[in-house]
Amino acid sequence: MDATHDSANVPSNSSNDIEESTEMIFVNHAEIAWQEMRKKWVGDPSIRTSELPMEPVISFNATYEDLLLPNTPFHKPIPLAEMVDFLVDFWHGDGLFE
Repeated sequence: MDATHDSANVPSNSSNDIEESTEMIFVNHAEIAWQEMRKKWVGDPSIRTSELPMEPVISFNATYEDLLLPNTPFHKPIPLAEMVDFLVDFWHGDGLFE
């Protein structure tokens, strides 16, 4: 069976063409709003790439207990990537991360 169709053999129905052209196109407003909110949270990538790297907030000799056991806020916000690196290093040292 041939999967291709010859358009010359298909009758044209102008009323179907009109109906198809007047159909409403779906617009996902929630996805558009989410993308806009994400842009505000993530920021402008052109600005981010030009920023100088910050000094680490976590000192090289910090321990797990120093950071995570006290119930006090950190003196400065810790970037997520830095905290993840710290935790992965700690977990590797304790054999918890493979």
